[in-house]
Amino acid sequence: MHGAGVLIPIVALMIPIVAILSRNIGRLIRLKEKQLEMVGVQSAEKAAQYAAQTERLEQRVRVLERIVTDKGIVVSDEIERLRDDRVN
Repeated sequence: MHGAGVLIPIVALMIPIVAILSRNIGRLIRLKEKQLEMVGVQSAEKAAQYAAQTERLEQRVRVLERIVTDKGIVVSDEIERLRDDRVN
């Protein structure tokens, strides 16, 4: 009987301790969820920026392809003309 008499106060003290710990763990979990959500938003924004940059670069490449193929310009002659323009 003596063992049961000691266990009752220990259990009585453990209940609030467990409640406090579980509340704090719940807060920590919610904080981590918010942090992950923010990282996800930032990643999505970066992906959008990279996509926009890729699109701009693809447009520039298309323009260069048109210059080289559509106009029938001899590339070396055009480069030399541009160099002459830059020097003058």
